[in-house]
Amino acid sequence: MKPRTVEAVKHRRSPPSTTGNPSKLHWPSIVEFRRDSSLSGNIHPSGVIFIPLESYSSTIHVYQVKNDEGMWLHAASQLTSQNHRMSSLASSRIRIFPPLCFIQTLFSSSKQKFSTKQSDFNSTFSVKTLISEPDSINPTTVQETLLTFRNDWKRAFEFFNWVEAEYHLQHPTDTYNHMIDILGKFFEFQLSWDLIHRMRENPDSFPDHTTFRILFKRYVSAHLVNEAIETYEKLEKFNLKDDTSYCNLIDALCEYKHVDEAQELIFGKNKNLNIDGKPKFYNIVLRGWFKLGWWSKCRELWEEMDRKGVQKDLHSYAIYMDILCKSGKPWKAVKLYKQMKEKRMKLDVVIYNIAIRAIGLSQGVDFSINLFREMRDLGFQPTVVTYNTVIRLLCDNFKYKDALVMLDTMRNDGCQPNAISYQFIFACMEKPGEILNLFDRMVESGVRPSMDTYVMLMRKFGRWGFLRPVFIMWKKMEGLGCSPDASAYNALIDALVEKGLTNTARKYDEEMLAKGLSSRPRKELGTKLVVTEESPESL
Repeated sequence: MKPRTVEAVKHRRSPPSTTGNPSKLHWPSIVEFRRDSSLSGNIHPSGVIFIPLESYSSTIHVYQVKNDEGMWLHAASQLTSQNHRMSSLASSRIRIFPPLCFIQTLFSSSKQKFSTKQSDFNSTFSVKTLISEPDSINPTTVQETLLTFRNDWKRAFEFFNWVEAEYHLQHPTDTYNHMIDILGKFFEFQLSWDLIHRMRENPDSFPDHTTFRILFKRYVSAHLVNEAIETYEKLEKFNLKDDTSYCNLIDALCEYKHVDEAQELIFGKNKNLNIDGKPKFYNIVLRGWFKLGWWSKCRELWEEMDRKGVQKDLHSYAIYMDILCKSGKPWKAVKLYKQMKEKRMKLDVVIYNIAIRAIGLSQGVDFSINLFREMRDLGFQPTVVTYNTVIRLLCDNFKYKDALVMLDTMRNDGCQPNAISYQFIFACMEKPGEILNLFDRMVESGVRPSMDTYVMLMRKFGRWGFLRPVFIMWKKMEGLGCSPDASAYNALIDALVEKGLTNTARKYDEEMLAKGLSSRPRKELGTKLVVTEESPESL
């Protein structure tokens, strides 16, 4: 039976292919790609094959790449869909992320030119796909794929435009919002506005409050406060200049430590809204001072709410109880909790979560577990935050085995643990082997590690002087489709420097700079910035 093929013609300026070492192959001028299975998939211009995860079984799939000289190069990979374990042969690379998995083939080039113009994708790449399954590409799939590229905006933007051009898929508003968030993270605000203007062209993808809430947060996180305020003023064009957008702006200012500017907008002479007696804006500012750790400002605002007759709600009490815990006064938080009960206020799970934390800090973990049981007896269903609070208290008291028991109790009660649940346990474990075994159990149970999980473990192993587990975590991170950020690179580089592997550390520093994750090289490594100037022909 004739194997199914995919032919791809690269732009004429692409470098010639290199034979011999598969890892150094560039995309040839004409490439044939074939495989021995009947899996359906689609080839992306970057050299990535997208295949639905459900198509896989626990068999070996062989892929062959034919270069210009007619030489067939082989790559084989095995994927077991039951437990998502994988092994690789030759140079093929698999990264799993439901509902897609990405197969990086041998002919992918790391030196391809990147363009932000959508029209350039069709002119640069001519792809003839004889095996395709358009139904496998949907907005949910696209959004989850973008999530894996959230630390590489160029690849994310390339994929975003390619899906739209190749499948004529009109992205919905949620997908645009994902892309704008990634662009804003790397300060690509002009491209973000270009997408917003594209959104206006279709009623199904018109910008909403979430779109500009993301833009507010990205502007303010870059300390571009004036730009964020100017964006709010432009919202009349989108019919979105209302209380919700104003609240989103204030929230972004307080979230990223610009509380003074937020207070000026709310309470200043030029305030836009009448907020007297409304606790919502007071709560946002109170949380802003809390994030800054400015406890005296928190107390002043709390007392000001009493003077102005602002009716405090449960959210107000929850924030202030949290402030008292974090400022080293958990017994005052317990006292406030008791006052709420005396006033016969209708409590919720959030209040109990903070009260459990406060009692655990002031009286001990056993008393917090008693309150946890009391909460369940009263009919409140514990959330993942509730369980994580108890797990953290147990781990802080070096009772990680009891924490593992609580983890099982959590599952039995129908509450799925998250990465934070495991991070508390990892923090108090002292044997690399046990940590790696628990990490594998976490992944097998369906819990997706966060970037904080990887960074925490790499730094932990690095402090202990164990380099092999650091690389194990790095490989697992890549294998599970998580794109490393600056914190992950720095954790790996620090571990390498600690072991005296300066040359290897420099390579990762250069890779981080090339991705735009860092603005300056590390002096101790002697990394040099490489500035490449593109000729007019290559543009």
